[in-house]
Amino acid sequence: MSRFLFVVPPLVGHINPAAAVAAELTARGHRVAWAAAPEAVREAVGADADVYPCTVPAQVRRPPGMRGAAALRFLWEDYLVPLAEAMTPGTREAVDGFRPDVLVADQQALAGALAAERSGVRWATSATTPAEVGGATAALPGAEAWVRTLLAGLRKRFGDPGATHDLRFSPELVLVYTVAELVETSVPSVRFVGSALHTRRAAPDFPWEWLDRNRDTVLVSLGTVNTDNGGHFLAECTAAVRSRAHRLQAVINDPGGVLDGASDDTVLTLPGVPQLDLLARASAVVCHAGHNTVIESLWQGVPLVVAPIRDDQPFVADRATAAGAAVRVRFGRADRVGLGAALDTVLDGPDHRAAARRLRDRLRAAGGAGAAAGHLEALAARP
Repeated sequence: MSRFLFVVPPLVGHINPAAAVAAELTARGHRVAWAAAPEAVREAVGADADVYPCTVPAQVRRPPGMRGAAALRFLWEDYLVPLAEAMTPGTREAVDGFRPDVLVADQQALAGALAAERSGVRWATSATTPAEVGGATAALPGAEAWVRTLLAGLRKRFGDPGATHDLRFSPELVLVYTVAELVETSVPSVRFVGSALHTRRAAPDFPWEWLDRNRDTVLVSLGTVNTDNGGHFLAECTAAVRSRAHRLQAVINDPGGVLDGASDDTVLTLPGVPQLDLLARASAVVCHAGHNTVIESLWQGVPLVVAPIRDDQPFVADRATAAGAAVRVRFGRADRVGLGAALDTVLDGPDHRAAARRLRDRLRAAGGAGAAAGHLEALAARP
């Protein structure tokens, strides 16, 4: 039996894949603990999760229109660096108290990598988005050097000043929750494990009788952090679907209530939806190209219309489009005509659905949480 410590940020999209892997390790007889914000982990994993509490900074709201280099600067200066600073004391206490054989650090929970190298604990990276692995930061002029300067500052204060590896990538194992067809990388320690799906403990109730078997169902979602500037986009999606009411219906995930709960027999608007269950019955997805949503859709062989907003989303959208499983539209300029045409393309033509199904087969063959757990077991067993 080995001991695995997961270090994660208070972000559902980062906790869920780790939770799936942790559940697999537990089922195999290993001990698992967490260094994180307790309420975030216990909501996903359960009240009995072994959590070493970490302080996290107050949530900061990014200006809705921020894009590109400005968004990257905000992400690092206003979130990732303060998060590492805040989580480091609790993560060190978790390492000392739990004494893990392997520490699994989410790529954005840099406190995990810092604590591991400082204490000499073997560690792996959990990369919930392939953007960094795929070199998305390096594509912005000067951005990679700037990020490395920030990482060097963190290492000097909290890690091992003599270490030379990139804190974003464990030199021994980087678990990436996708397949090679959707990202190109030069990071040597990468292992593609496909999708590590985790059953949500608190899936919202859903009126399944509303679904019309004689019409295609479209799931529309911009995630949980893009509601402030998603009103126009969701309204145009609604109009595009209603103009095709004879053949389409849409379920719209609207946690911010920007559509005021407007629903009828063609469009159902809810503050939360059981996404994994709905995807099994969906014919297409319209989304912001969040990595989890894209991979969960492709896991079911469902083609997408993607409208990336910021961060890793343009990278994810480009890869899904290049693989033939998605049509990309511009978020800020999307209207009912363009969105309707994009939906017609992915629903009516055979190519996008065939590409989505090919990727479904590749994702499922990659092994998911079981494969990730196997790689972690092998790492723990190394002399």
